[in-house]
Parts: sequence; structure tokens; C-alpha cells
Amino acid sequence: MTGRARSPGSGSPGPVLGAVRGRFITFEGVEGSGKSTQLDRLAVRWVALGLDVLRTREPGGTPLGERLRSALLDPGETGMDPMAELLLYAADRAQHVREVIRPALDRGSWVLCDRYLDATLAYQGYARGLGVDVVLELHSRPPLDLRPDRTLLLDLAPGVGLARARRRDAERGLGSTHGRFENETPDFHARVRAGYLALAAREPGRFRVIAADGDPTAVSERVAEAVADLLAVSGPR
Repeated sequence: MTGRARSPGSGSPGPVLGAVRGRFITFEGVEGSGKSTQLDRLAVRWVALGLDVLRTREPGGTPLGERLRSALLDPGETGMDPMAELLLYAADRAQHVREVIRPALDRGSWVLCDRYLDATLAYQGYARGLGVDVVLELHSRPPLDLRPDRTLLLDLAPGVGLARARRRDAERGLGSTHGRFENETPDFHARVRAGYLALAAREPGRFRVIAADGDPTAVSERVAEAVADLLAVSGPR
């Protein structure tokens, strides 16, 4: 999924914003909350403004990350220990930050990432019961200490999101067994959502909670409003 989204060619620069440094924006939410759709829509919007946008995801985003993604999301991996799961996500993230995210920010790109540290806090810290402190301690050292400038939490009832995700998988011919997390219990997904909302309450300056139900276009407008302030000119990272 990792890829650059650029503005139109040099013949017509369009409404380029000028000396705006890159920012790191993450999209979070339960399964089927529309993260990927809304990330892509924001990327298109920002490219039209002349920004250099990089889209990426976790797990994945690097060759190593894609291999780890296969293991982490494989529905056949039913006996994975929660600590092993956490460490695999951390390994994916360390490589992702070192190889993709940090270099993109250093060159001034705007990085849009589908899931990041808050997903690990919600899924492994809260829903798996490992605890937030365990996850944060692991992420206290470089390169895992990088934090987003803004986190967009697309909030949706887990049952609605799972129905969306399973319908999407069926349309793609992936079958009902696709996705290890989609096969978790309703109680697990309720804990994930509760974890996300608790994280947002702890860091209201970074989080924006966006209602993800209803028309995707209306959600896109909410997303754009939630990051509009980041387009202001600021100093170096």
C-alpha cells in the first residue's frame, strides 16, 4: 500500500501551499470503520493542494512488514501469544519508521498511515490485556518513539464495522475466514473500541474523534475539518 501521491506535473503547479513542513497523520478505528477509504480521500484532497503525500499502512509498509502482516492477519494463526503478537507489531513498526516514515518526514512529505501505535495500544494493550504501560515502554526508544502529529479516530459501533468488513471481504472473494481479528468475539471488539476512546480522552490535543457512520462523503468532510489546522505554516520538525 505504501506509495507517493503527487501533485500534477510541472506545467501547472496548482494551488501549492508553499513552505509547509511535512506532518504525520494516523487513521485509527475498529474493523470496517473506513480508515483506508478516508485516508485515500484525504490524500487526493491534499495532492490537489500541491502537497507531497505518502500513503502507508501497518502492519506492512515495507517488504519485511508485508511478510509480518501475512503472519499477523492469517486466520490460521489461532494460538499466537499476546506478547508474541505485540513484539511482531513492534518489529513491523520499527522497520516501517526507519525505512519509510522518518525519511518521508525528513524530506517534507505528509505521511498518512492506516493504523499505528494507537492500534497496538487498543488491540494488544486493552483488548488482549497486556496493559498500556507495557506497550508504551516498548515504544519509548528510537525508532519506536516517533509519535503522530494528529490521530483521526473513526468511531463506529463494532457490530456495524464488522458487518462492513465481512461484506467487503465477500466482494473481494476472500471468504468468511479472512482476517484473524475479524474472527474475534464481539466482546473483544467492544474492548478495542473502548480502548480507543480511552486513548482519545487521554490525549485530546492529538486525537480527533470522528463519527464514521453514514455517508462516506460526509465523513470525508469531517476528516478534512479535523486536520485543516495542520496546513498552517510552521517551523522545522
